[in-house]
Amino acid sequence: MAGSSNDRDGERVAKAIARAGLASRREAEAWIAAGRVAIDGKVIASPAVNVGPKDRVTVDGAPLPVRERTRLFLFHKPRGLVTTHADTHGRPTIFGGLPKHLPRLISVGRLDLNTEGLLLLTNDGGLARALELPETGWLRRYRVRAHGRVTQDALHALRGGVTIDGIRYGAIEAALDRDQGTNVWLTFAIREGKNREVRNVLEHLGLKVARLIRVSFGPFQLGELPPGAIEEVKTKHLREQLGERLAAKAGSDFSGPMTTPREPEQAQRPKYRRGGAASTPLPPRTPDLIRGERRGGVGADGAGGGKHPAARKKRPPTPTPSASTLPAARKRSRGEGKATARPRFSSNPKEQRKHVEARKKAHRQRRRYHGKRDR
Repeated sequence: MAGSSNDRDGERVAKAIARAGLASRREAEAWIAAGRVAIDGKVIASPAVNVGPKDRVTVDGAPLPVRERTRLFLFHKPRGLVTTHADTHGRPTIFGGLPKHLPRLISVGRLDLNTEGLLLLTNDGGLARALELPETGWLRRYRVRAHGRVTQDALHALRGGVTIDGIRYGAIEAALDRDQGTNVWLTFAIREGKNREVRNVLEHLGLKVARLIRVSFGPFQLGELPPGAIEEVKTKHLREQLGERLAAKAGSDFSGPMTTPREPEQAQRPKYRRGGAASTPLPPRTPDLIRGERRGGVGADGAGGGKHPAARKKRPPTPTPSASTLPAARKRSRGEGKATARPRFSSNPKEQRKHVEARKKAHRQRRRYHGKRDR
């Protein structure tokens, strides 16, 4: 029987509920203790039960949703947000402002309240746990502004690790980037990510952290992602960066469906008449009206707009002036003779200069559009 604590196949039922995106492991264990979870119709009272693909797990009588494929998101955490789903002190959390179309996400590690920068979010608890482990070896790089003074030799000494108040911190790569009066800018790189590790180590060196920004986590960079923005890593790129060994260790699934609906498209803004009131939108364009406008008709009633293209009267081509009529044509263009057609250019020198300047301006705009410089 798959629903047995002695079975080695499958995974714990709380983990299966968390992978389905219903709740965290801790919340799933609370549901089990409350008698809300059943396996094959039998209510369980202990989370120490393994389930397999053939087992039917239900929560409050409803089966678990189809497991979604493993997804990873890059989030630029601003200062002042707590990395948790629910804060007991009522402080704002990082999950409170995320778009509603996203699946239930969990963070890969945590960032302090006043720490900003890159935070990885995923819908796969196994992947989050695998990336948090120091054995994974992913480097976490920070930019630090601190108050005080420090030498590069003191930072080099951190390569062998340091013990502070009985806590052993592993190898740290630190570099002095810039010295600004009483402040310094540092680059800090760690692999363990213990609680307040960067702040504790710098306080041990006599520095007080004023600003702490995580700029990278393993192969993923913060780049120019604005604060509060979130961006999904493409499945192909995620699979390549994880590799087969780490993906197998995390139990990632890249072939599953994406059950979460995509982000809804923004509603189109109504178009307004130029120069008119802002509260008066244009009427909708019906197909008949559009067809009538294209054919020179007058509207949707079909007058002039319902004829077949072959039945319309075509304009006779403009005859080319012959040698005998060329002087007269020139006279008409200059306004000297009787004008039978609208002249192409004005005879007013001021209007001619405006026309030439307009053509030059349009030419410069086209060159800028194609990325060329005016010479």
